[in-house]
This record gives sequence, structure tokens and C-alpha cells, in this order.
Amino acid sequence: MPHNHQHNHHEHHRASYSTDINKAFTIGIVLNVTFVACEIIAGFYSNSLSLLTDAFHNLGDVAGLTLALIAFRLSFKKATDKFTYGYKKSTIFVSVINAIILLIAIGAVGYEAILRLQHPEPIFEKTVMIVAGIGIFINAASAFLFFRDKNKDLNIKSAYIHMAGDALMSAGVVIAAAIIYYTKLYWLDPLVSLVIIIVIIRSSYIVLKESIRLSLDAVPSNISIAEIREHILEINGIIDIHDLHVWPMSTTETALTVHVVLTGNPDIKETTSIKNKITDLLKHHDIFHTTIDFEHKDNPCEQKDC
Repeated sequence: MPHNHQHNHHEHHRASYSTDINKAFTIGIVLNVTFVACEIIAGFYSNSLSLLTDAFHNLGDVAGLTLALIAFRLSFKKATDKFTYGYKKSTIFVSVINAIILLIAIGAVGYEAILRLQHPEPIFEKTVMIVAGIGIFINAASAFLFFRDKNKDLNIKSAYIHMAGDALMSAGVVIAAAIIYYTKLYWLDPLVSLVIIIVIIRSSYIVLKESIRLSLDAVPSNISIAEIREHILEINGIIDIHDLHVWPMSTTETALTVHVVLTGNPDIKETTSIKNKITDLLKHHDIFHTTIDFEHKDNPCEQKDC
């Protein structure tokens, strides 16, 4: 039985944006660490729960950005005899951890917000507006760093969603503080905090759900097994395929194995041509790591898992 293994690393493609991503994560971490420190101090000084909620959320994002940066760098480490795929899977593991950490962190803040709704406390509105106003620009700038590559990697998408969401939340804090300044409706502060928490839970759930799917080697959501099967069977010389498996190697790379049944007994040149057509087809589905087994109609593989 001929065996053909195609392992396209597309390292040039990965290396072309790795420097930019490293820089984006580093700048994002520095900006947000600085802002979190200012926000926590201002939150305690102004007695604003919404500001502290935003600060702890940003702190969770800093932890997430740091873990994502570590995982991103690990994904470029070479494979070893013990880790034959390298450390690519760490990017999926980190995306799960990030979502869980964020959900746990906001639980305590949510409890405090409910207590504050029952017993509203005065805040320093001007301080809150100034700090949250700065947060709009910091978070918007951070989100912009990840905008271009947000659809290439789950951790980058997560970073973009969190940073863009933070910018909107900071805007909400500014608006609430302005209303409180004129109306003295101090219950608006914990109410805004709860609204922020709801938005965080929703976005975090989406990332957590996809991360868990990938950790279980589920087919990435952007890939259709049915379409791949249909397109492969359209190639001349192929009469059947089986044992088609697709799984994520990381948040950016996908692997595929398949058994392909050929008509007749093609020579090496014809087999190579069919293999190239399959690998070119799979590239359009963002699959660059492939293992293809060829079988012939007159001597098919008797066992489906061979």
C-alpha cells in the first residue's frame, strides 16, 4: 500500500507575523499593567465599584495576554522525541485557562455589586470620569494592535474582544459617572458594574466554549468535514475516501489524515499529481499538516482503521 506523507510547515507564513504578534502582546501588556495600577488606586480613592470592576477585569486581561504571549512563543519551539508536535497545543490550553480565570475573578465583584445596589455609596464622580476616559483610549489602542490578526488565532481573537469590550465598558463608566455627578443616583455605579459583568460573561463563554471544543480535538468551527469530503471526491482518479480525521494542533494550525481509494493502479507520477491536488485543496481550508494514505480499488484496505 503506497503511503504518502505531506507535512507543510508554512513556517515562512508563521514567521511573517510572529514578530508583530509578539510586539502587539508586549505593548498591550505594558499599557494595561500601567492602566490597571492607576485604575485600582483611583477606584479605592473614589470609592467607585464600577471602576474597580473594570480594573480587575483589566487585570484578568493582563494575565490572559501574558499567558497567551507565553503560549504563542512556546508554539514556535521545535518538536522533540517526547513532544512530537512541539508545544503548539499550549495555545489551546491557555485559551481555556484565560476564560476560566476571568469568570472566577468577576464572581466576587458581582457579589459586591449586588450588595452595593442595596446600599449605594457616594463616589468621586470627576475622578472616575477622568480615569475611565483614559481607559477608553488605552483599551481602544490595545484592541487596534490585534485587529488585523483577530481571525487567525483564538487567543488573538480573545485579546481583541476583551480590549474592544474594555473600551466600551470604560465609556459606560464615564457616562454613568457623568449622570451620577448631576443626579446623585449612586446606585448607577454598581448597576454599571453588573452590566459590565454580564458583557464579560457573554464574551468569555463564547471563547471558553470554542477552547474546550479544540481541547477535545473537535474539528475547528471554520472547517466543514462534509465540504472537504465532497471536494476530495471531485478529483479525477479518486473513487472513495475513509478514516478522514481533522483536529487542531494549536489555535492556528490544523492537521488532517485520510485514506484515499484510487481507481485502477496509477503510477507514481499520477499518484503524486493526485496528492498535490489534495494538498492544494486542503490549503484553501487552512489545513497545512496532512497525512494521506493511498489504496487501490483492486486491493482496498480491508480494515477501516488501518
